Order: sequence, then C-alpha cells, then structure tokens
Amino acid sequence: MNLDEIETFLCIAELGGFTKAAERLNRSQPAISRRITMLEQSVGAPLFEREGRRATLTDAGKVLLPHAETALAALRDGYSAVRERTHKAGGSLTLAIVGTLADTHIVGALRKFRSRFKDARIELRTATSREVSDLVRRGDAALGVRYFPDVDPKLNCIELGTERLYVVVPASHRIVADRLTGIEPLAEERWLGFPPTRSQPESFGRLLETQLIAAGLNNPSITSVDSLTAQKRLVEAGFGISLMPKASVREELRIGSLRVIEVESLKPRIPVVVVLRRNGYRAAAADALVDLLRNETPKLLDA
Repeated sequence: MNLDEIETFLCIAELGGFTKAAERLNRSQPAISRRITMLEQSVGAPLFEREGRRATLTDAGKVLLPHAETALAALRDGYSAVRERTHKAGGSLTLAIVGTLADTHIVGALRKFRSRFKDARIELRTATSREVSDLVRRGDAALGVRYFPDVDPKLNCIELGTERLYVVVPASHRIVADRLTGIEPLAEERWLGFPPTRSQPESFGRLLETQLIAAGLNNPSITSVDSLTAQKRLVEAGFGISLMPKASVREELRIGSLRVIEVESLKPRIPVVVVLRRNGYRAAAADALVDLLRNETPKLLDA
C-alpha cells in the first residue's frame, strides 16, 4: 500500500467514479484502475462495486476509508511541517469554505492575513458544509468554515458567530409587506428545505421544521430539495418559499427575482464554525488565520 494508491482510493470514494477520479488526478483511467487493483490485492478484498460509471464502496472499502483518510492526512501533515521549517513564512494554506460565506463574511480576516503573512499564499476551496468537513478530515484543507458544528470526533469545531435566516419568497408573492409580526399569513405555504442529515443532529433540514413549529405552524408542508440552487429556482418559479441567509440570495435580491420577508416571531440563527482536524499539524499561519476569523467573522455576520 502506497501514497498513490491511498490517494486514488479516496478520490474515487469522494467522486463516485473511476473516470472522474482520473480527471481529478490527471491520470489515465487504466492507471487509476491498476492502482486500485494493486490496493485490493494488498488488503485482500474488493473495495468498490462498479455499476456503469458509478463506483460505490464495498463493506471492505467502508472499513478502510477512515484509516486511509487518517494516513493521507498524516502524510500531508509531515509535508506541511517540513515546508514550514524550510520555507519559514512561505508556502500555501488551503481554506475550505461554504460558498455563501466566502464573498463577504471572511473578507476582513483574509485581508489582515495577507497583510501579516505576505510570503504565504492562501487558496480557497468552496464546498457544501459536509464537503468542507471531508476536505479538512483528509488533510486537503488546513481548516474550513461551515454551517453547524460537525460531530465527528476527528474534528474540532470553534464557533465564529451566528447568521440570521429570513423567509425568501418569489418577487410576485401575494404578500407585499417586507415584515410580518407573526407567521400565520404563511400558514398555507409550501416550504422548501434541505433533507435532514442523519449523522448530524443539527442541520438546515432539521432547523426548518423545528423553527416553523416553534413559530406556530403545527403541520408545516415541507418539500426536501438537496440543492441550494434548485431551491432558489423553485422559489422563483412559485413552487414554494424557503428559509435562507440573505447571503445565499444576494444576486437574486439584486436583480429582483426574489424578496425576503422578516417575520418577527421567526428569528432563527445558524452557527458558523471553523473546522480543524483534531490533533492534526497546524502551521503558524493556520493558527493566525483561526485567530483572525474568531475576531473578524462575528462582526461581519452581524453586519
């Protein structure tokens, strides 16, 4: 078992296919298949089930996955430690972040980071909250910023602040007011929300139903839509309404295809956290960025 085989295994597991992994790793598909064959020979069991272009983990693959992630992350820790020692303040730092948080909420922290670490290069990778955790867990990112803490014991989460959610409706919605005292006028609406995440006790999917019931809607009609973009397009088309941060619909608000309604009895807030790999190596630049995020992000979230 070697580094190339582990990296290939994890890439296929993440992307769900050999072809996509070959494109990501810039290798031919036969080369990718050969690596997995050698790895399967080493462990003595098949690791993937192939169905057309899809590849899903076998039971053996699922057993290997967390150990492979730990091994790859440890090796990357070693590379990072050597680079920091030999290049001092230079090198690069990868930050994984939920896309809607990237353009406004961390600008101040990144500006100060660049000012303090002029020789360091910071690379941003946008992803969903789950993907942010995956990138940090594997060592593909030094730290991440996501919604809601991750309960994985391999990760450490530090709360940066909370972000307010608003009712998002199509521009042509029958209610023209931008503020309501209670939720009763929306009692017959169909809501669009993310499906609950089984492994996470807190998530967007669970938050929507909990907040609507707390506000007085005993049996809210909720349709699960697992894509933020799809939710926004469906709201625009009049298929339902949603609960989102303003940052998620900034462009739609600008062009006038969506509106937000503030409901005084409904004031949900979602935690924004920085995610770190517990017991993982952290360069001085990563520690400095965490401190800057803790100082700057709460002010930006409340702006």
